[in-house]
Amino acid sequence: MNEFVTLEEIRAAKERIAGVAVRTPLYRVERARLRMGGFPEPEFDLYIKAESEQPIGSFKLRGAYNMVAQLSAEALRRGVITYSSGNHAQGVAYAARALGAKAVIVMPANAPEVKKAATKALGAEIVEVGPASSERRMKAEELVAEFGYAMIPPYDAREIIAGQATCGLEIVEQLPGVELVMSPVSGGGLLSGTATAVKLAAEAGLVDAAVKVWGVEPELAADAKESFYSKTLVEWPAAKTTRTIGDGLRTQSMGVLNFAHVMKFVDGIVTVSEEEILAAMRVMLGATKLVPEPSGAVTLAAALFHAEELPRARKVTVVLSGGNLESELRERLEGELAAGRA
Repeated sequence: MNEFVTLEEIRAAKERIAGVAVRTPLYRVERARLRMGGFPEPEFDLYIKAESEQPIGSFKLRGAYNMVAQLSAEALRRGVITYSSGNHAQGVAYAARALGAKAVIVMPANAPEVKKAATKALGAEIVEVGPASSERRMKAEELVAEFGYAMIPPYDAREIIAGQATCGLEIVEQLPGVELVMSPVSGGGLLSGTATAVKLAAEAGLVDAAVKVWGVEPELAADAKESFYSKTLVEWPAAKTTRTIGDGLRTQSMGVLNFAHVMKFVDGIVTVSEEEILAAMRVMLGATKLVPEPSGAVTLAAALFHAEELPRARKVTVVLSGGNLESELRERLEGELAAGRA
């Protein structure tokens, strides 16, 4: 088998998830709305890929369903398990319910309550552990050994990468002439998948060969950026990565397979500050009416605050990876908007 996910695998995943995951819309951000929000008018047309409009409020359904749907009847009978801070948890729970399987989810105790509640509502059994992503993985592996569950990794599997890649394939189909695509990165599932799809589509002549794909992550959890530029997969301690408000981006290291895809298909990674993430969230709430969770807003933060670090482009798409925003933070941001804060 090819070391890297192929365009054929991505197209097969697209067919497999059709009718379960949504072909999410691409929204253009009006420049005038950015000016009204106090931001200088960008030199590029800006589009948001709204994965927040998936049934679970996140892109994670793509990869989770693609993998669970390929399990044997016997594996489905035993049940599935994963480890997740929230969005992949919902993806696996949703897929398991759709396919009639039991789902067990290992989550950190400090996961947002909105994500815990949504996962429980989908019928999953939740097992809580400490904040480190390594703790979640080890507990899940223990339960696999004890009960025989089928493991559905959050990012480090070709079925997951192929499923997430359908997001990138949709972007090149929806926006002819796109020159720059930006994706959040943590474990690397979405970035590796998106980049693979975009670059393979370019090789097939479906999009301009010069198209670029960049990853974005918080400064406080910048293990992916360090890995990319050192060309060595590094791991940050949980004490560092858990500092960021982006709870979906606190993974301590990219997956091995994800890292290989990122090194082959990604053009660069940029980081954003916590205040920039919050500012981008206010922009989305005020100028677009989309609801972003912090992890999903990092790409818009990069477009607004770090354009000088990015390749020059006329058409830019940023992936809003999820919209599972806690009510308290939303109320705070909307209050700041009402007070006139950009």
